[in-house]
Amino acid sequence: MVEHADRAPLLDWEEIPSSDPNQTVPPSQEADAPKSSQPAAPTQTGTAAGSGWSSTTITSPTKTVSAVIPSGNSSARPRTEHPGPGRDLHKAIGADCTVTFSGLSVRDQWEEKDQIVAVFVVTFDTRSGNMVEWCLPQDINLDGVEFKSMASGSHRITNDFIYFRKGCYFGLACFANMPVESELERGARMKSVGILSPSYTLLYRYMHFLENQVRHQLQCPGQYSPLEAFYEDKKAVLPPAGNGLVTACPTWSVTTINRCMHPEMKITHPAGCMSQFIQFFGEQIMVLWKFALLRKRLLIFSPPPVGVVCYRVYCCCCLANVSIPGIGVSVPELRPFFYINIADISTLATELSYVACTTEKIFEEKKELYDVYIDNQNVKTHRSSLQPLLRLNAADKEKYRKLSEQRQMLLYSQEVDGDCTSSEEDLFILYFMELNNRIFQTLSEVAGSSDRTLTSEHMSVMGLDPQGDRSFLEDLLEVYGIDATLVIDNPCCP
Repeated sequence: MVEHADRAPLLDWEEIPSSDPNQTVPPSQEADAPKSSQPAAPTQTGTAAGSGWSSTTITSPTKTVSAVIPSGNSSARPRTEHPGPGRDLHKAIGADCTVTFSGLSVRDQWEEKDQIVAVFVVTFDTRSGNMVEWCLPQDINLDGVEFKSMASGSHRITNDFIYFRKGCYFGLACFANMPVESELERGARMKSVGILSPSYTLLYRYMHFLENQVRHQLQCPGQYSPLEAFYEDKKAVLPPAGNGLVTACPTWSVTTINRCMHPEMKITHPAGCMSQFIQFFGEQIMVLWKFALLRKRLLIFSPPPVGVVCYRVYCCCCLANVSIPGIGVSVPELRPFFYINIADISTLATELSYVACTTEKIFEEKKELYDVYIDNQNVKTHRSSLQPLLRLNAADKEKYRKLSEQRQMLLYSQEVDGDCTSSEEDLFILYFMELNNRIFQTLSEVAGSSDRTLTSEHMSVMGLDPQGDRSFLEDLLEVYGIDATLVIDNPCCP
């Protein structure tokens, strides 16, 4: 939800010019509504410091934030030059995993084109149920959008927003429910106004416009001229043919890595989206992190409103970010499906990895569709092989303690120094990316060594529990196809 300007609201869809990555959307009028923002584009360097602590610094035109990862004794890390799997990667990134992206302007990293492929209005009809009332272009296939843009159970709330996926497109819709004195409408008029795009990264720009338009459609049904003007101005010019592939984020490369690892992927996240996500789950965030890194199928259940749950989908995907070139190219991408309903069952049945949310409790019974089911703060799995990952170990608690400690230090700095430019979002995203980088850097070094053997020492370097994380690491080696053998010393032996 964003504040509604005093300007003519029905034509206010030039909210955030693409040429200004530092511009922000005003806060909401509602006291309890989240804020939308577009933080500045960062440049990033990651360094495995010789002191045994790993630091990553993110620098933008307005701020610099560092994340520090406990990693055990750095002297235990093997340094090898033996031929074998992982050696080329190790050589490419350097022994200290310093990844610097220079010579890239903010405009190069952030400039993207408007690509709106459809705009539509969905209404609830007391006789026919959810139906597409109007759309442009008129010949586009919107089958199922009437249910994706108006979540099951929405009749109990007054407004919401929903991110969803439709085929090879992503959508954003704003829903509103208005009381009316009409027996035909059973006392309530419900509509959603939404858009489709090949990517969800720019959908946030039009939240304000969609909110205005859904209110306009409730008050003046059938007046579509602002939507027509919007589509004519923003419609996409797509290539004549495409593979229809939907990816989690652009391919890892020098020109896109910052865009992927940072919240500017850029779902409309409220200020504090990631910090609220981690506070909501507490230490359980470390359990979600492991499942995300293993590319499992994660399904989040929650009753409406579903907008904040779409944020959790996004945050889960952020936990698996890795900036080391070549890592993860052979594993399924962790795709954000956002909101799903029963119409998506056949699609989900073919997916190897995803994160999604739903308001339909029936999905809990469809265990063949997911690996991990998240109901409120309750994270569970029906797969026996994944059960050990649900138990927090000492290393998990230490990583969460360090993350919380860094957050408190940042908040203290903001309060004492009055520094409001540093972001918790930066800190959290960088913390998990550096944690992942350290793990894969160590694994690549071991895979390139002569014996390719992982020991308790390596586990400590990676910030993992030698006993409690054994099954997690075994799964990680298998999923990513890393040629190394896990050998944990017997604690009873000298």
